[in-house]
Amino acid sequence: MTTARDTATAAASGANATERFKSDKLVGVESTPPERVSLLARSVLDAVHAAIREHKVTYDEYNALKAWLIDVGEDGEWPLFLDVWVEHVVEEVATEHREGNKGTIEGPYYVPDAPERGSSGSVPMREDEPGTPLTWTGRVSSTDGTALAGAKVELWHADADGFYSQFAPSIPEWNLRASFTTDAEGNFEIRTVRPAPYQIPTDGACGKLIAAAGWHAWRPAHLHVKVSAPGHELLTAQLYFPGDEHNDDDIASAVKPELMLDPKPADGGETIEYGFVLDPA
Repeated sequence: MTTARDTATAAASGANATERFKSDKLVGVESTPPERVSLLARSVLDAVHAAIREHKVTYDEYNALKAWLIDVGEDGEWPLFLDVWVEHVVEEVATEHREGNKGTIEGPYYVPDAPERGSSGSVPMREDEPGTPLTWTGRVSSTDGTALAGAKVELWHADADGFYSQFAPSIPEWNLRASFTTDAEGNFEIRTVRPAPYQIPTDGACGKLIAAAGWHAWRPAHLHVKVSAPGHELLTAQLYFPGDEHNDDDIASAVKPELMLDPKPADGGETIEYGFVLDPA
């Protein structure tokens, strides 16, 4: 039987991520004032020029860079490249004012409008879905401690082979993706499976960079979440598991100590308790 692992490619995943970005988040440069565009563009170019001068970049190296940048576009990997190596700094700057939960990057594989499961339920999964069963309970509140009833908790994560539904073939459309709504006390309970660590796609342009630089491509196991409530700032985060060998050298630089879970053994699986505190908008 053909599986996602057999047929998934960086180009196919990248194309899906690119199309998803265009449909969900694409904002034209015209939405930013010209003076801001000029400031940021000049600052980035100045940094590139400084690196060229400092490291005496040769024409061969420059042409290799041009060829690689062309490959990134042709492979549809700009969302992957930017989300892995740039987004964590944008997120850090954008949320440095927050008093509530720490967040981290969204990554390229978020899909809106996942199936709703109420305040307690299981994410959609295959009958033989591999992975340790995981039950997660938590509470969503405001920074003053007020419970946020009706808050939305969106969850998505990779399967045991490191693939995300809608970005790899042979996986049901909403596999391991769901939305939950907190009850009157702000509580929720989610049943899913523990995800596995995985490598980002390496058969495309980003993989060429990783190989040429002698880096690794691993991300530690993690759960993606978006948590929202009326009158409060959206929280986007990833939650991590202790003991993962790549918590300290995540290729995406997205791990924070505040986002580490504390799983406890339970009958047939594990349980975690982790809640969210949202900042007023």
